[in-house]
Amino acid sequence: MTYAAALPGQPRGGDIAGPATARARCVLAPNPSAMTLDGTNTWIVAEPDSDLAVVIDPGPLDESHLKAVIEAAEEAGKRVALTLLTHGHPDHAEGAGRFAELTGTAVRALDPALRLGDEGLAAGDVITTGGLELRVVPTPGHTADSLSFHLPADAAVLTGDTVLGRGTTVVAHPDGRLGDYLDSLRRLRSLTVDDGVSTVLPGHGPVLNDAQGVVEFYLAHRANRLAQVETAYEAGHRTPSEVVASVYADVDRSLWPAAELSVRAQLDYLHEHGLI
Repeated sequence: MTYAAALPGQPRGGDIAGPATARARCVLAPNPSAMTLDGTNTWIVAEPDSDLAVVIDPGPLDESHLKAVIEAAEEAGKRVALTLLTHGHPDHAEGAGRFAELTGTAVRALDPALRLGDEGLAAGDVITTGGLELRVVPTPGHTADSLSFHLPADAAVLTGDTVLGRGTTVVAHPDGRLGDYLDSLRRLRSLTVDDGVSTVLPGHGPVLNDAQGVVEFYLAHRANRLAQVETAYEAGHRTPSEVVASVYADVDRSLWPAAELSVRAQLDYLHEHGLI
């Protein structure tokens, strides 16, 4: 077995951009960084025999990228009919307003401030554009407004930043909360166990072919980190920066500011549950 095959979730090889399932195609935004990995994955989702498509997370305000998304849809014989947002972070949502202008579409999101049009998104909503079925799954934790989209016909789930194609997710304190995030991971795990979801289409990084495996890894990783933070606190590392230096010593220092957000969320969780 190769190392790549042993990675949590079995990341799919090859280019990230392009067809991922029978109904989902990725257009990769040109915004790579330590936080965005290869860049933001903008997803075009449509029924194969329909001429209408849904776009999830248009990405940053980059005119060339937004036009590339439209061109990719048109090349597949589709017209963009609706725009959805997994959450409001700029690398996913900043370009939504301009994309709506270019396509003449509404923008639906959980956060009313991000919507363009009358309809938002809520738990249990089902998107049926062009015969497509996308089920809205609330997955707060990374941010309070984070959503995922279950694509039953492809046994797939589009997770935004809740589950990534590589590495793990920042719980972006104070908006993100660890208790919510753990509940969201359990909700995603139930999709893999009860609804047969096998594929993760993430907001960054490659497609994952073992949805249950990666969610189980995320849950185990969070439990391990939480125990490490508790141990560090009991050893006298009381500030978030002190805990990061102790617990994340093996992580690239450029990621420590993001790690500190997660540590703050973990300390809050430990305080709330009377563990420290």
